[in-house]
Amino acid sequence: MSPTTRVLRVERLTRLADDVVEVRLADPAGAPLPNWEPGAHVALDLPIGLTRQYSLCGPESDRASWTIAVHRPTTSRGGSAYVHDGLRIGALLPVTGPRNDFPLAPAARHLLVAGGIGITPIAAMARRLRATGADWALLYCGRTRAGMAFLDEVAGWEPERVRIHVDDEAGGPVDLAAVLAAHEGALVHCCGPEPMLAAVERLAPDPALVRVERFRAPEPAAPPAGGEEPFDVVCAGSGLRVRVGPEESALDALARAGVVVPTSCGEGICGTCETKVLDGVPDHRDHVLSDAERAAGGSMFVCVSRARTPELVLDLP
Repeated sequence: MSPTTRVLRVERLTRLADDVVEVRLADPAGAPLPNWEPGAHVALDLPIGLTRQYSLCGPESDRASWTIAVHRPTTSRGGSAYVHDGLRIGALLPVTGPRNDFPLAPAARHLLVAGGIGITPIAAMARRLRATGADWALLYCGRTRAGMAFLDEVAGWEPERVRIHVDDEAGGPVDLAAVLAAHEGALVHCCGPEPMLAAVERLAPDPALVRVERFRAPEPAAPPAGGEEPFDVVCAGSGLRVRVGPEESALDALARAGVVVPTSCGEGICGTCETKVLDGVPDHRDHVLSDAERAAGGSMFVCVSRARTPELVLDLP
């Protein structure tokens, strides 16, 4: 089932840290919003024509509003900059979700690792683990203390479970290898900048116990010698056949043919363009699906994934 889109009102804008603003969204008529689980995100359709994904990070028990925190990086492609500079209290925004591609999996022990604005889904996970009496620990890293959102709240949690590392105070990045080794056997949930995620995946004693959520995709592998193979996409609803060339994505080819698929990141990390596969074998290149989901081949992300068969039949009109 596709996530629901509803129009919400911006109720509050709060500066949390340097270049981080908290946005509270509520139904204009006061209707309660759906429940959500830690790790869930929503997609905001911004009036500048961009769709952006942000993790829900407010209290789970608050059915009156959803809260997100938006970091404006120096390399913003326009969405986060608009939230900071153009969004106003009272604005009405189409919001889709919640959707959860980064769920808090059950485990005997948990290690949560957050870098920068990656604290948004991680804080929600920590609150859930605290409330349920789980065995957990948290590492929260940032370049400067002034840029770390929710720092006061996190610092007030159990000191034996929380480690806060500030690069400019400690003289450099944290020793991730030592942290991971100290928590060997724990299930790791990590969100933050790509170098941190790559390091956690590389240094973890058991990579199978690592779950990550990315803001940007890693550098893609070089295309095969001779280039990508073209393939056809067939839209099951209409029978329309669309040729996907060697230098374009299925998403772009479909758009060229007038078939609009909702999209956001364009990098296979947000889940917005997930499309059901009815026939054919996808060549998965996303960073969302699990190995089991890829093997099942029931869906694909048309912004990055291609085909292992000459034709894919997709559940599109």
